[in-house]
Amino acid sequence: MSYCIKERAHSDLAKPPVNEPREPEQFLMQAPQGNPLLLSHTLQELLSKDSVQVELIPEKKGLFLKHVEYEVSSKRFKCSVYRRYNDFVVFHEMLLQKFPYRMVPALPPKRMLGADREFIESRRRALKRFINLVARHPPFSEDVLLKLFLSFSGSDVQNKLRELVQGVGDEFMTCRLATQAKDFLPADIQAQFAASRELIRNIYNSFYKLRDRAERIASRAIDNASDLLIFGKELSALGSDTTPLPSWAALNNSTWGTLKQALKGLSVEFALLADKAVQQGKQEENDVVEKLNLFLDLLQSYKDLCERHEKGVLHKHQRALHKYSMMKKQMMSATVQNKEPESVEQLESRIVEQENAILTMELRNYFSLYCLHQETQLIHIYLPLTSHILGAFVNSQIQGHKEMSKVWNELKPKLSCLFVGPSNMPTPPLSPPEGNFFSN
Repeated sequence: MSYCIKERAHSDLAKPPVNEPREPEQFLMQAPQGNPLLLSHTLQELLSKDSVQVELIPEKKGLFLKHVEYEVSSKRFKCSVYRRYNDFVVFHEMLLQKFPYRMVPALPPKRMLGADREFIESRRRALKRFINLVARHPPFSEDVLLKLFLSFSGSDVQNKLRELVQGVGDEFMTCRLATQAKDFLPADIQAQFAASRELIRNIYNSFYKLRDRAERIASRAIDNASDLLIFGKELSALGSDTTPLPSWAALNNSTWGTLKQALKGLSVEFALLADKAVQQGKQEENDVVEKLNLFLDLLQSYKDLCERHEKGVLHKHQRALHKYSMMKKQMMSATVQNKEPESVEQLESRIVEQENAILTMELRNYFSLYCLHQETQLIHIYLPLTSHILGAFVNSQIQGHKEMSKVWNELKPKLSCLFVGPSNMPTPPLSPPEGNFFSN
């Protein structure tokens, strides 16, 4: 069940080019102008590519929650569609299949049983980060996979996604520059890759710690709200106490009655303070913690990409070279032993095939490094996000303290009746001396 906000025929969205005749040329990516290795994007340009919202739409069948649907709304495509977690899984798989040499962010875990509200909300946030990173990634943002996922209104989106990738080949097969990637790479690409990987690993570790502390700060704001609320309720309970005073305290009965009346009314202000603290905590979660998580997801996808490069392309290349070496030895042995010409020809044919395979592996290796170089640039384009995060953190603290300070100041005059002298005359509250209580 889904709908499109944009005013156009439903069938337009239901017709991605999956059933059209596939000419090889239509899948070849065009070569960019200038030096194709260098990215010219700014952070603002990436962020403005799209803004995708992911909201929960729980659907109950019977007494139990069978599954959770998400309303995915794209500002760019002006569409809202309904997606389930498994739709995200297939989309993720197709991205990896088509773009094995790019940063594909990881998905949150599925967790079949025992999914509580906290987990479901955490997964919703993670899915939102995932789809926004994908929607703003230069190659992904222009690919038909993304357009279909964000705008296709049919019920069989998973099959449509698979059809788009079936028989097309990965980015190496469709990019016009794939076989020329080596020509654009700097001579010291391996050294640059190692240095960049170490730098980004250090950045990841620092941002992980920053996210941990930001979570604790936001959590403390929520805890502070709970404490303030309980504090106010206890004051109200104290003011509402109807236990009669002993006879010896009768002289001060009127004073205590006045104090109780004042205490009873303070719960309203403390509830307001608690509400302000909750707002600050939520704002820090949304504006600070989530931005840190977004950047951490991107950095983690880079680390995953580096591992795929080493365990995938390089490993296959080494295996191909080893196989080629063994064939050459067999060929030399067959020549020395004067084996049948037909047997020697078959071995020669296999060697030629293996040489072609090695050439393809070498080209893929260079293309993988080419993509890695661009993805490294993408990480650096995202680095100014740090200033956005710090700005959000500072603004949250300023706004939160400002609003709470206003409530505290409004509360202070209401305490005047709590400070009563010997003759039932109000006296100002005791103020601490200048300096520290504990100074010598």
